[in-house]
Amino acid sequence: MQVVQLPHYNIYVGDNVVKALCDFVASKSYSKISVIVDQNTKEHCLPLFEESFSCAFDLIEIPAGEENKTLDTCQHIWKSLFTAENTRKALVINLGGGVIGDMGGFCASTYKRGIDFIQCPTTLLSQVDASIGGKLGIDFFELKNSIGVFNDPQGVFISTDFYKTLPFEELRSGYAEVLKHALIWNAEEWNKLQQETDLKKINWHDYLVTSLSVKKEVVEIDPFEKGLRKALNFGHTIGHAIESDLLMTPQRLLHGEAIAIGMICEAYLSKKVGLSDDALNRISTYLVSIYGHHPVDESSYDRLLAIMKQDKKNEASEINITMLPEEGKCAVNQSATPEEIIESINYYNQL
Repeated sequence: MQVVQLPHYNIYVGDNVVKALCDFVASKSYSKISVIVDQNTKEHCLPLFEESFSCAFDLIEIPAGEENKTLDTCQHIWKSLFTAENTRKALVINLGGGVIGDMGGFCASTYKRGIDFIQCPTTLLSQVDASIGGKLGIDFFELKNSIGVFNDPQGVFISTDFYKTLPFEELRSGYAEVLKHALIWNAEEWNKLQQETDLKKINWHDYLVTSLSVKKEVVEIDPFEKGLRKALNFGHTIGHAIESDLLMTPQRLLHGEAIAIGMICEAYLSKKVGLSDDALNRISTYLVSIYGHHPVDESSYDRLLAIMKQDKKNEASEINITMLPEEGKCAVNQSATPEEIIESINYYNQL
């Protein structure tokens, strides 16, 4: 088991981590333990969890999917905690992907003004992205993660055993965040990742800790997203807008699929800060080879720009974009005009 140390909590990574989680919880004096799952993690992950977690707990089940990351679901979680008479000395364990981690952490942080929670992420996406940094929240007003708080868990326990429960598409979705971390921070890692052409043969553990370390470094420098931490949003300004716009349609994309489009578009915009045509071509070619090509309907452009204008990272009236001066380096707080953003989407569409 490997341990990634942060100032206020640790991340434990390995193939028998749930036993370590059980030992950690047993060493505390929690009045009650609640484990939050959705129907997918209840079926596929909870049995693995229960093999090593011997402490008694209440189960709170919520509906799966980003479309359920809402106040209505929060009310169900809060009501379950109150009905079970949880005190402020209770613990919540979030067993699931990014939706459960974000929303379960948010509910724990606001229940009776805050109780402890632990993240047990079960998807590659939630492990490399949502497990570090204490960003918690829900979607509101058709905007992703627009209501929330910063609050650290007591610990993050990442079991690689859960990978065997994931469909290939979910692993591929999480891979987008691994690529993002390399593109903004580690050119050597990015060069290595480009050699991976068959994701079904990847040893994910080889890249997990390196990817976690990138986010760890960035978050330690800027815990509350005042400056450098915005680098972690590379690909997300445009990608989140595309994901949000398609969320309730038959054409909906997984998070990583939308972020891959966003990274190509924002790499195109990065020519403004010096990214070479060769680098743009490498990024575009590799991402399309992994995620395929999903043309963005021109009729959605106005809606996408409206969503981007609501982005919480914006300053004044400008749309905030993280750009790449070169592969492995980032430039935060860059702005792009609506015309430039449309040009970048047109670039993606013609690939």
